[in-house]
Amino acid sequence: MATVNAIAAPSAIEPLVRTTIERRAVGPRDVLIEIRYAGICHSDIHTVRGEWGRVPYPLTVGHEIVGQVTEVGAEVTRHSVGDRVGVGCMVNSCRVCDNCKAGQEQYCLNGNVGTYGGSDRDGTITQGGYSTHIVVDEDFVLRVPEAIPYETAAPLLCAGITTYSPLAHWKAGPGRNVAVVGMGGLGHMAVKIAAAMGAEVTVLSQTLSKKDDGLAFGAKHYYATSDPATFKTLSNSFDLIINTVSAPIDMASYLRLLRLDGTLVAVGAPPEPLPVQVFALFGARRSFAGSSIGGIAETQEMLDFCAEHGISAQVEVINAADVNEAYDRVLKSDVRYRFVIDINTLH
Repeated sequence: MATVNAIAAPSAIEPLVRTTIERRAVGPRDVLIEIRYAGICHSDIHTVRGEWGRVPYPLTVGHEIVGQVTEVGAEVTRHSVGDRVGVGCMVNSCRVCDNCKAGQEQYCLNGNVGTYGGSDRDGTITQGGYSTHIVVDEDFVLRVPEAIPYETAAPLLCAGITTYSPLAHWKAGPGRNVAVVGMGGLGHMAVKIAAAMGAEVTVLSQTLSKKDDGLAFGAKHYYATSDPATFKTLSNSFDLIINTVSAPIDMASYLRLLRLDGTLVAVGAPPEPLPVQVFALFGARRSFAGSSIGGIAETQEMLDFCAEHGISAQVEVINAADVNEAYDRVLKSDVRYRFVIDINTLH
């Protein structure tokens, strides 16, 4: 066991605090990573504030992790000391269910082990990336291409794969019209990736305040959803809509933007249920779906795709001492477009 510096949430209502946590000794198939940067995901905030269910406090969150390998177990073959690596939203799965065997560990039928707040193989509660080091099974460690700077690579481990996976599954590409709802941490990645795939991309945001950014990221069109005319103008326009916001939306209005056989995919996760009027689905054989992160192989595919196309996250790097302020700013949508903690400031 090793004691490392970390930031943890003591409860749902208290500020995050600097502390120490324990990491397991490096086992035969483990990789010890010295963390360089950790992204702040809206999921972290939902979790520490108890909005998604019971939380094992105190808890260190963070599942957008990049750093360098400093030690490997005797049986490790995929990674070496000095490698640039990343860890996303899960650190283990059963490996034997049908979904795991298909490379879809994120949908493990026995439940994958989350990077934080999960029950690890030794029975302890997993602790996330707001810390100086982490020990992870080699099969759940990703290679970070040299072409992507550490700090801008971190959000790819959640925001990148969360948007890449549905875009790939529903075949975003040339000849496909894709709308992205929301221009935040997830949304800006969805725009970049969908555009790089060759789709015609439209951003649907509450206001036009980020229009210049959206167009620079690859969108061809940008509309304000606060304008009722938007929904009339864009009726029956899209093959695919990626909804990235973590707040309720008027589902019927957005579903009617879909063409025949179009799909609206939720990747943002509001705490409240989203009511769906089935008549909005009937009209054009529309579908409403959800998508989680990707499996390990797909996540590596995403990192390689981003390196090939010059894609990375737009980030604001902060010191560890500024995490609570960053949380407040995320809730006010006051970040363009992802906060990333410089873990050197935690040593």
